[in-house]
Amino acid sequence: MKAVILYKPNTELETSVNEYTREFSRQTGRAIELIDVESVAGAETARLYDIMQFPAILVFRDDGQFIQSWIDREKWPTISELSFYNQ
Repeated sequence: MKAVILYKPNTELETSVNEYTREFSRQTGRAIELIDVESVAGAETARLYDIMQFPAILVFRDDGQFIQSWIDREKWPTISELSFYNQ
């Protein structure tokens, strides 16, 4: 599984994104990739998966197949819920 967060750096939500990724890493020993939505790769990913709100979590299988996304920061999965996809 690969989890990424599409986000905009230097915004008020950057702190919560960083806290979430640190806590995920601390609890699971795995990392979440942070992608700047204003980068070429970030813009292409957002366009491909029709993500219009940021930050957003996207989860992919190891083969790159899209599994799930969460766009509402208030409804993001718990660490244990997200780590379920890591099995």
